[in-house]
Amino acid sequence: MKLKLDENGNAVLEDGKPVYVKDDGKEVAVDVPGTVATISRLNAEAKSHREAKEAAEGKLKGFEGIEDAAAARKALETVKNLDQKKLVDAGEIDTVRSEISKAYEAQLAEANTAREAAENALYQEKIGGSFARSKFIGEKLTVPVPMVEKTFGDNFAIEEGKIVATDKNGNRIYSTSRPGELADFDEALEVLVDQFEYKDTILKAKSASGGDIERGGGKGQGVSKGNMGGNRQERTAAIAAKYPDLAQG
Repeated sequence: MKLKLDENGNAVLEDGKPVYVKDDGKEVAVDVPGTVATISRLNAEAKSHREAKEAAEGKLKGFEGIEDAAAARKALETVKNLDQKKLVDAGEIDTVRSEISKAYEAQLAEANTAREAAENALYQEKIGGSFARSKFIGEKLTVPVPMVEKTFGDNFAIEEGKIVATDKNGNRIYSTSRPGELADFDEALEVLVDQFEYKDTILKAKSASGGDIERGGGKGQGVSKGNMGGNRQERTAAIAAKYPDLAQG
């Protein structure tokens, strides 16, 4: 194969590649850089194969004199069984198993302790913090936050990093304002309080409405006397103040 030259003796190029004329007269543009890269790659592969061959030959030297590989493996298995039998005969196999079991149980206990600590920290941060920041508790309930958390805390759990609430029947509590989505903390707590047997003892009394206000004649003067929304004693006092004649009778 010869390099093709023009009338001036210069190499003929095709797409920047020198053109060669093969022995049969056909012309071909040769990618010289690509050819060099291919040669380098093949040399590297040949070197790798040679080194692997040398390494394998080195390992095989340790097995010189062993003609039957199957017989050698059988002999090794026999020796292994003999060693195990010695352990059993000496009563040491139980000791070995016991030590392995102790080590595993210690690691398992340590892992469980770490996991429980992490879960407790997450619970306190997510759920405990939600109780502490709850607007519903501050605005609607008469009992302090710790008591509310003690009563309803078990109804809240953390799943995939989110707070999930379940009602007294174990059903998940879903939002009424966002159908199909889980209720947020305060919305779920309001549902739980509404299901609570003693809810009337922890809910704040509703403020008195217009029915508690005396409506005057033409002047429209009205005065609310006493706490009509308080406890029994407060309501009795309010009625006595509003209707003094009844109280005297």
